[in-house]
This record gives sequence, C-alpha cells and structure tokens, in this order.
Amino acid sequence: MRYALAVLPAVLMVIPMHSAPAQATPTVSLPAPSTRGAMSVEEALRARRSVRTLQDEPLSLAQLGQLLWAAQGITDAEGHRTAPSAGARYPLEIYVVAANVTGLPAGVYKYRPTEHDLVRHVEGDQRPHLVQAAVQQEWILQAPVVLAITSVDERTRARYRDRTDRYVAIETGHVGQSVCLQATALGLGTTVVGAFQDDSVASVLHLDRAERPIVLLPVGKPR
Repeated sequence: MRYALAVLPAVLMVIPMHSAPAQATPTVSLPAPSTRGAMSVEEALRARRSVRTLQDEPLSLAQLGQLLWAAQGITDAEGHRTAPSAGARYPLEIYVVAANVTGLPAGVYKYRPTEHDLVRHVEGDQRPHLVQAAVQQEWILQAPVVLAITSVDERTRARYRDRTDRYVAIETGHVGQSVCLQATALGLGTTVVGAFQDDSVASVLHLDRAERPIVLLPVGKPR
C-alpha cells in the first residue's frame, strides 16, 4: 500500500467503500469563470495562509467553478490550461467532495476542464470517510468542499519514462498553488493535505487502478 507520508500510525487500516457509485452520471454545468478579479496576484501572494479552521457556510456554484478553473481550466483554443504541464500531457484530474454547495447535491464529482462541468461519481456526503482516510484531520469535516488532485501517471510516463514522478510532482505544486491563490482572492481559505492513506482515499473517490490520489484541499470561509 502507498502512503502520502513516509510514517503513519501502524493501526490505520484500509477503509472499504462505504457507498456505491452513483447509478446515473448526471452532469452539472458550472458558471463561466471570471478572468478579472478585485485582488491582484501580488495581494493574493501576500495574503495567502494555510487555513485549517473553517466556517459552516455554503460555497456558491460560481465560487466552486472558479476554484476548479484556477486548478485546471482551459485558457485558449488549443486546450492549454491554467497550470503548466510537461509536454502538455495533463496527467492530473480534479475531484470535488461536495457537502455544502448551493444548488449541488452532496457527493463526489469529477471536473471536466474542456466542458467546465462536473460529472457525479458518488452520491452523498463522503467527508466522514475522507477524514478516516486522512488520519483523522478533523478540519476536513468543516469544509463545505474538498478538492482532490489525482494523477493518471501513464499519460506522462508514455513520453517521459523515469522522469514521470518528478514532472507529476511539479505539476501538482503548480495546481495546488493556483487553488490556494484563487481561494485567497475569493475570500476563502484552504490548505494542502498530504497525510492520508492512498488506497483509502482512492476508495472514497472510486478511482480505478490507473489513477492515484496526491493531495487534498479542504476549502471554505475562514472562521
């Protein structure tokens, strides 16, 4: 079993799937992202902090869409995205563990950058299972939304072979910082969570074997 940190308590076990994938696969269109905001990049850089205490207030669908666009949104007709990717292989995927988003039923959703929409994978609030997988980091339960960054390594490995781990890690850093800065600009808070059981998070998200979770970002309004 792979772990996100080298040392984790020995008592942790793999969490079984607690709910079946959604029988239907409805899509949810997201509002068009804004490309001009009230806060400059410089202001967002200065204000960014890791936030682990969040209010129990809903996010709007527009806020969620803006965060997802910042992570992996399409920025031109050629399909380039907000974050750079080695060889434009784009191995990363973004999942939304939604619990309190106005107009969006609780569940796990996959973001599709080309359509700027969400496809539901799992029904219901999965945060309690995610907390178990993430070594009881309780602030995950406070977050109305948790973004999960995953990777399909083979997309990069097909071209870059033994450089894959490095390039995927670099790309993840780009995406994570984009989410942190966008959250700051929206008046929201987040932090990057890397301590979790990979197999358990994959089970909560219902990933297939070709895909692995890398980081989680609980997002909400700072308390």
